[in-house]
Amino acid sequence: MKKYTLFLFVLFAWATVLNSQTKYPHVIITTNYGDMKVMLYDDTPNHSEYFLQLVKQGYFDSTLFHRVIKDFMIQGGAQDSRNAPAGVTIGSGRTDMEIMPEILPNHYHKKGALAAPRREDKENPQKKSDMSQFYIVQGTIYTPGKLDTLEMAVNVPIKNKIIRTHYSPHKEELARLKSTDPHAFNAKLDSVLHIVDSLYAAAPGKFFFLPEQKADYSTQGGVHHLDGEYTVHGEVIEGLEVIDRIAALPTDSNNRPENDAKIIRVYVEP
Repeated sequence: MKKYTLFLFVLFAWATVLNSQTKYPHVIITTNYGDMKVMLYDDTPNHSEYFLQLVKQGYFDSTLFHRVIKDFMIQGGAQDSRNAPAGVTIGSGRTDMEIMPEILPNHYHKKGALAAPRREDKENPQKKSDMSQFYIVQGTIYTPGKLDTLEMAVNVPIKNKIIRTHYSPHKEELARLKSTDPHAFNAKLDSVLHIVDSLYAAAPGKFFFLPEQKADYSTQGGVHHLDGEYTVHGEVIEGLEVIDRIAALPTDSNNRPENDAKIIRVYVEP
């Protein structure tokens, strides 16, 4: 029953997102391993419009998916990958095509997410996106228990710090009251725990997955640690199996497929 309910939730969430994204046309990415249909997000307009402009220019045509990591993502579109000989290192970015990020909590790295790569934080603290390339997430499936553990890894230390600050000073008094005055002990304990809970509720830095994130990550899969770090500006709505085919290709030491994964054409759906 739980699996059925989760399936209905995912189906409803997917239909809601699909119906709410109406500003931009769908984009088709044709590869030598099949086609993917992409929906661009309305609420990342700078990225969606830039990507769409490049598509209309044929910018990504005849390039490669030059960086492929199974259970992670496939990255392509780099101009130096066009007609690149086998074994050559490719995938150079372009700082002249960087734009400010549009990182939103409702767009996360589920399977099929379309996102913009970028330079590392040390060189790029603003997390500007490099629109000269794109990547599409494959990821892995997380169990509900794993997702709970990821939340706890962030939240438990926050609560423990509050407990050390506001509970520990009362430990001796609580121990004395517990043996001498149970009624006073309960009242004091309730008071201290109320303070701890109130401070924890207001504490910054806590982390919780959105319900739809949990549903997607536990059914389709994804790469949660990229969330909040890169701009996701669209998603594959048809052809997810193409991601799996490309991600399964043998690669060299630079993660370039030994047999080219070709981006034959990227175009606006007629």
